[in-house]
Amino acid sequence: MTENPMRPLTARPGSALSGRVAVPGDKSISHRALIFGALAIGETAIDGLLQSEDVLCTAAAMRALGATVVAGENGSYKVHGVGVGGLMEPETPLDFGNSGTGARLALGLIGTHPLAAVFLGDASLSRRPMGRVLEPLRAMGTEVIARDGDRLPLAIRGPKTAIPLEYRVPVPSAQVKSAVLLAGLNAPGITTVIEPVATRDHTERMLEGFGADLDITVEDDGARTIRLVGQPKLKPQPVTVPGDPSSAAFPIVAALIVPGSDVVVENVMLNESRTGLFTTLIEMGADLSFENERVSGGETIADIHVRHSTLKGVTVPPDRAPSMIDEYPVLSAAAAFADGQTMMEGLAELRVKESDRLAAVAAGLAANGVTHEEGADFLVVTGRTGDIGGGTVTTHLDHRIAMSFLVLGLAADRPVTVDDAGVINTSFPGFADLMAGLGADLEPAGNTAGEAKA
Repeated sequence: MTENPMRPLTARPGSALSGRVAVPGDKSISHRALIFGALAIGETAIDGLLQSEDVLCTAAAMRALGATVVAGENGSYKVHGVGVGGLMEPETPLDFGNSGTGARLALGLIGTHPLAAVFLGDASLSRRPMGRVLEPLRAMGTEVIARDGDRLPLAIRGPKTAIPLEYRVPVPSAQVKSAVLLAGLNAPGITTVIEPVATRDHTERMLEGFGADLDITVEDDGARTIRLVGQPKLKPQPVTVPGDPSSAAFPIVAALIVPGSDVVVENVMLNESRTGLFTTLIEMGADLSFENERVSGGETIADIHVRHSTLKGVTVPPDRAPSMIDEYPVLSAAAAFADGQTMMEGLAELRVKESDRLAAVAAGLAANGVTHEEGADFLVVTGRTGDIGGGTVTTHLDHRIAMSFLVLGLAADRPVTVDDAGVINTSFPGFADLMAGLGADLEPAGNTAGEAKA
């Protein structure tokens, strides 16, 4: 597989950010809309689909499995599904690029169908473990041939008749939960998933919307038990994809740390399983207000008005991690400009993201003079102990590392360069243009690493 050439980008401190912007559609919902559209019988119309590399890989996989996926204008898509149990065996390997979400959900989707498939990914995805998803699939009868450590590339073959499963998720993971539920769709009887710590619930909401027989009970301690009746006939549904809160985090944090900024980010999803960053920023003293709040497609959305704020360090409890696991890198950028220490706990999951994201954040902070302490599952950032910036950050093919340190550079004392901004297209195509429209100074870096063009 040929890798794209690296595209270094430099963020320079400059003037205040201002304006109204809309971020791309939510990545989690975009993946799921394509998958459930492929499983429904009839046509599912999707509006606002995120057209990132990750999501387009999922669209290609659904086509390879027999669904018809037709792209329209401005993120509108029509998916003609084949029904639960109706997937076709793909003629070529399924390439998921950098998308861990797409790969893991598709493993669950395909794993209980009586067909064989080969899964590929880029260099980053091929380093990420798939064992958490493959363990329950093996218990349901799926055969797996994988590299050491259950890593891509790998091949699976589903059983003629899958075994329904009762599965307790060992660590909080919406991807693992969702993969088991998708696998349960083509298993006779009832598949049960127990999650001691609640994670994002987009799969459950979409299952109900498409007509699956689903029962959810919540214990006093917050543990959730999800029971799914297998082999349903799913009905196509129109899906409007709201703005991605994980993408919204970047202009929001940039506006908070760049003096004089005043920005509105429109149509952001506020599902409570995704809003841990906003809760944390408000605790830090952020001036955030949620305007024009409404409900669309079962999800609460709002316009988020953010103004530059004086932030203070806080302790982020470990039980908040599932609701903001993707936002710790950009929170670290905010913490670099806060008064005092910000303690982030329960971060072990960051070790198995697109990169060892915890190590990548710590290295980026070190390169730019930010005082910090990295532990096995925690990070402490001390804000404003000296000049910030002047370094080059290694992204390790991780889009969130790239965007987070570009945000940091907008408020730093000296420019900050990331070694490859091309990876941003996996989740946020148009990021640089959107930020530039708010007044951000982003430029391609010079030929020498860390040296921006004059």
